[in-house]
Amino acid sequence: MPDTDYYATLGVSKTATADEIRTAHKKLSRKYHPDANQDDKSAEQKFKDVQTAYEVLSDETKRKQYDQFGAAAFEGGGMPGGFRRGPGGQPDLGDLFGGQVDLGDLFGGAFGGGRGRGAGRSRARKGEDAQVEITVPFTVACEGGAHELNLSREGKSERVTVKVPAGVDSGAVIRLAGQGEPGSGGGPPGDLLCTIRVAPHPWFKREGANLLVDVPVSFTEAALGGKVECPTLTEGTVMLTLPAGTASGAKLRLRGKGAMDRATGARGDEFAVIKIVPPANPSPEVLELLRQLAEKLPGNPREGFWS
Repeated sequence: MPDTDYYATLGVSKTATADEIRTAHKKLSRKYHPDANQDDKSAEQKFKDVQTAYEVLSDETKRKQYDQFGAAAFEGGGMPGGFRRGPGGQPDLGDLFGGQVDLGDLFGGAFGGGRGRGAGRSRARKGEDAQVEITVPFTVACEGGAHELNLSREGKSERVTVKVPAGVDSGAVIRLAGQGEPGSGGGPPGDLLCTIRVAPHPWFKREGANLLVDVPVSFTEAALGGKVECPTLTEGTVMLTLPAGTASGAKLRLRGKGAMDRATGARGDEFAVIKIVPPANPSPEVLELLRQLAEKLPGNPREGFWS
């Protein structure tokens, strides 16, 4: 069976730089991550292959061994050929372990001169940080709350709770310590970096900590003024005072009914954006009344508007 080609697995050349290898690893990890391919078993295997290839090629010493001996040096496929021979025709252990072996360390001090029991173990290294993008509901982003996330670890599904701070916006990153890739040599796992995407709301739009909502009103309501209903994000519907002669596009402020501001901890405001809606399919009687009204209304609203 031919050796695994780790370079081909990551889609890079044998002369790829460390940055190119790192970039390819992140791209393929996102592409084949089990959370994004829950019904694709082949993606899960590709994800594991990508991690294995990166573990070798991202380590300078391991990469040199791989370039010389192939994947068999790491996959338990037997001792690779080409080692220098020491006394008695045995493989040179300095060659086998990259020229950095201490026999006292390797065998727990049995040959003397070692640094003590267990000193031959590989150096503990923290695991790689993992990245995932999560979409949180609009209200949770504004008010804060918990968002459940399903992770796949070694073929098992794990549920993780992400605490979303109030006032978070798209592009923010939440770090979950110890939820990333496992470490090596007994090292701690990396962290999980969650990039936030805020789901759109059917009515509200957001400008910083302020909220905007369209409020349709009739022609007569805008002209005469009065009370109209207006939704809020967390307090239900409130009655909004509409001044007489309100123009379409006017913004009426509802203080303290916006989203939380992460910087100040205070609430922003809500703005009701007035949209005048003409009567649909007016009857002949209504049309006649509108004609009479048009004759009595003074001035041209466009006069001097573009001057």
